[in-house]
Amino acid sequence: MKLSRFFKKRGAAISFLIIAIILGIMPLLLNAGMLSGSSTVIFLGKCMAFAIVAMGIDLIWGYTGILSLGHGLYFALGGYCMAMYLKLQETGGKITDFMHIGGLDELPLIWKPFNSFALTLILIIAVPSVVAFIIGYFIFKNRVKGVYFSIISQALTWAAYSIFIALSTYTNGNVGITEIKTIFGSIKGNLHRNEMFKLYYLALILMTLIFALSRFLVSRKFGKLLIAIRDGENRTYFSGYKVSAYKNFIYVLSAALAGIAGAVFVNFNGSITPSQMTISYSITMVIWVAVGGRGTIIGAVIGALLINLCEYNLSSGSMVEIWQYIIGAVFCVTIIFFKSGIVGIVSEQLPALFRKLKAKGKDKAKEAA
Repeated sequence: MKLSRFFKKRGAAISFLIIAIILGIMPLLLNAGMLSGSSTVIFLGKCMAFAIVAMGIDLIWGYTGILSLGHGLYFALGGYCMAMYLKLQETGGKITDFMHIGGLDELPLIWKPFNSFALTLILIIAVPSVVAFIIGYFIFKNRVKGVYFSIISQALTWAAYSIFIALSTYTNGNVGITEIKTIFGSIKGNLHRNEMFKLYYLALILMTLIFALSRFLVSRKFGKLLIAIRDGENRTYFSGYKVSAYKNFIYVLSAALAGIAGAVFVNFNGSITPSQMTISYSITMVIWVAVGGRGTIIGAVIGALLINLCEYNLSSGSMVEIWQYIIGAVFCVTIIFFKSGIVGIVSEQLPALFRKLKAKGKDKAKEAA
């Protein structure tokens, strides 16, 4: 009994530790020749970025009950901030080719802050946070919630997508910012494995710190207030809490995490385009959380890693034309039959099934006696 209670209380931390260890040994396996190439390690780096944004969505949706279908916007904003810095490192602070084609003679004012690495790190968090604060302030102050908030978040994401396409002189339109290296330089080829490993373990450390922060927040009174807002917003409001302030804070925090995730993603992907800002991309992020198990934090990590690993393996070969249907079917089955996702199956459904079978076994033994 004590052992089962221990695993129930510490199960999330233990699960994350196992995931972190597995991720941590992947570069070692590559060095040992047990992986075919560095592409797997680079892909896992992207998955860790996805896990970070998924944890942010879990905080706002799983714990607070606010379904945001526009977090691709904040992910892309963080990604563009990092990509602008990396692109300027290649050009030596001068204008890029697409700016020259667009008719510019000097670096635009909006690009100049990204010559500084320290300022870039601040803007990666500040830009998504400020945008989220402005949006959240007016929406939550007017007590907009439920499906209306989801629709507004979609509309704002589409508007931002259109703006980035239209401002092609500054953003390179549909093409985006491409052919960029990482903060450690190139990570392609065997000669640059050390740089790739540095970036990979930096991403792992970031993911671990954000997991620890998220778990810390939800395990305190703040987390209980988020759950209270989710389960009974009016009751929480009339209890004397300023619900709009709490909702806006967690919305801004989740946007900041999405921005960090976008910055990590760009380093591994080598580019950022407006496609990372689309509604479909944002919905995909929600699917990660739903499949893994919302309201658990660890479920967001599991869902992001599992779904993307499935996509990575299914989107090539004989299943290239049907893999999206498979992912969609998994999502539908999870929502209909397993509302708590994979974590719920392991922590709730399976133990309940075992207890039921054990009870039946005892009843049959009594009947036989």
